[in-house]
Amino acid sequence: MVRRMRRLVAVLVGGLAATLVAVAAAGPATAAPKPPPGVDITGDGLAEPLRLRAESHPQHVVAVIDQVSFLPGIGQKTGPKAADLGPKYTVVVFAGDTPKQTYDLYPKAKGGPRVFRPAKQPDNRKTSAGWFLGRLSMSETLRTAGVPLEREFDTVSGGVGGGERVIPEDALDPARDIDEALGEMQRLLLLNGAVVLVITLGLAGIALLIRRRTS
Repeated sequence: MVRRMRRLVAVLVGGLAATLVAVAAAGPATAAPKPPPGVDITGDGLAEPLRLRAESHPQHVVAVIDQVSFLPGIGQKTGPKAADLGPKYTVVVFAGDTPKQTYDLYPKAKGGPRVFRPAKQPDNRKTSAGWFLGRLSMSETLRTAGVPLEREFDTVSGGVGGGERVIPEDALDPARDIDEALGEMQRLLLLNGAVVLVITLGLAGIALLIRRRTS
């Protein structure tokens, strides 16, 4: 009887362990791939639109999108005077071949870079027109992406008034995707749960055998 119970516990523990580890290794169901991002830039000094796509210019696409991705929902209703804005560059953000968002960037505006978000957006989403303070790295980001601007040596990233120095172009890694990170976390949690369950069942089986032997 003891041998039968031992074999039963071993088979049960082994089967559960194999199943849970296989589930953890497989991870969640693979979602449909997202369209790669891209940006179009038009404006002063550009004879034709500057078209940047993730497949060919991943670092520049990430850097340019970063200039507008932090904007809050509501901006200021009025911006600087037209004479204080300097050169204007319109950035259109794409998902694959579909335009999603558009912004007007003023990297040389008096008092610091400015961003204007029009109320009318390519994807017809509801939003309000607004002016925002831009990142101090705006001019250098646009320059490195191909916009004809003079180089700035003391530009810092982040919002106005602080942050760290501009991230080098080779430091950006667009392959890091939040969905991938969540998937890895889920697989790790499943694997840890499988290990804990196996240990618990093993201890329960050993306790049962000891109790039967001593009873």
